[in-house]
Amino acid sequence: MRILCTNDDGIHAPGLKVIEEIARQISDDVWVVAPELDQSGVSHSLSLNDPLRLREVGPRHFAVRGTPTDCIIMGARHILKDKQPDIVLSGVNKGRNVAEDVVYSGTIAGALEGTILGLPSFALSQEFSMETRTKPLWDTALKFGPDVIRNVMKLGVPRNTVINVNFPSCMPDEVKGIAVTRQGKRNLGFLKIDSRQDGRGNPYYWIGFERSAMLEVPAEGTDLAALAAKLVSVTPLRLDRTDEAFSEKLKGVLK
Repeated sequence: MRILCTNDDGIHAPGLKVIEEIARQISDDVWVVAPELDQSGVSHSLSLNDPLRLREVGPRHFAVRGTPTDCIIMGARHILKDKQPDIVLSGVNKGRNVAEDVVYSGTIAGALEGTILGLPSFALSQEFSMETRTKPLWDTALKFGPDVIRNVMKLGVPRNTVINVNFPSCMPDEVKGIAVTRQGKRNLGFLKIDSRQDGRGNPYYWIGFERSAMLEVPAEGTDLAALAAKLVSVTPLRLDRTDEAFSEKLKGVLK
């Protein structure tokens, strides 16, 4: 079984070593193609106006000056073109990718691109807390990641579905179990603009997150609720985003 790994935190990110270790518990045919630089929050962007620079950093390890989407295309269509990967693994992201994160996340996008190419694909993310921000509990992802992937692969991943896996911010022996979840939703105030001034008094801005919005009680059955309960969250996300129910309503007014 051939596994292609990527991430959005960059070729030197600790989580990339974790995803490779997870992959090696499943197969000895593991390839890594990851962004040269941090690409967090780039979503599913594709480099069309800039050339892609490819650098071999070691045996079966490549850095691409581009996005996670670029990396998967480069890996599947150029580096591994003669023998395609059987699985794509994206992560392990430093920080969870739940609720609206799935729209912004480069980690999710890397897995989505694998799905678009017809490959079973998984996005893996390790939640951290204020206490574990500088030292995420990677051992939790290492313990539960391989079996989640194996069991899902035994069942089979639908062609247009990506598997989003999030590990709670706790030690492996504190994990309460695994939950199949749906995508959650935060309130509309979770994003904020932080206004500052540089040394010359000119304004500049950072996009930030409201801590209070993240402390709300999440809806039962969601990825947010699972992590709060110290459960590994497994959410199947569909590539087809069509709202079927509203489409039927539209047919009644748009003729």
